[in-house]
Amino acid sequence: MKARPVVGIRPGGKLGENARRVVATRLDEMLSFDPAIRDPANVTELHDLRIAAKRVRYVLEVLGPALGGEAKALEQQARALQDILGEIHDCDVLVPLVDEHVHVLREQDRSWLRGGAGDDATLRTRLATVPNRARYRGLETLAGYLEARRGLLYLQFIDAWDRFLVRDWRAQFAEPRS
Repeated sequence: MKARPVVGIRPGGKLGENARRVVATRLDEMLSFDPAIRDPANVTELHDLRIAAKRVRYVLEVLGPALGGEAKALEQQARALQDILGEIHDCDVLVPLVDEHVHVLREQDRSWLRGGAGDDATLRTRLATVPNRARYRGLETLAGYLEARRGLLYLQFIDAWDRFLVRDWRAQFAEPRS
């Protein structure tokens, strides 16, 4: 996700005014994801919101002292959102990896079965000893765990996001009037 350009920065202007412009732009980026992130299936948008929250956090780490006490609170909120979105993203990345590994194991077992299969009775006998038989349960359990964890994390995220919105950070860091 490419960062939005910050409009209206005045090189000779006051640090606080320019900092507000930067924070306001980065907050607008975050807030623009609200409709999309209400659907837990929108993996890309959730990840992009994480990147936007990271940008808010980084800007506040540098410019926060020029913005007053509320900047630290916003930085902490952005960090909290970034953290939970990072955990969601980890699940979003790991589940397909686990599924792909299961697919590879199944293909290996199919090849093994075809290689030694004479008749149907022999195939059934070999089925009980496929090389990867013990690995499936663990991987399927892991995938189920990751999917359940992601669901719980998403609910926690939506709760944290709604609390973030109630605070109306955008109004607190409104761009200065020209």
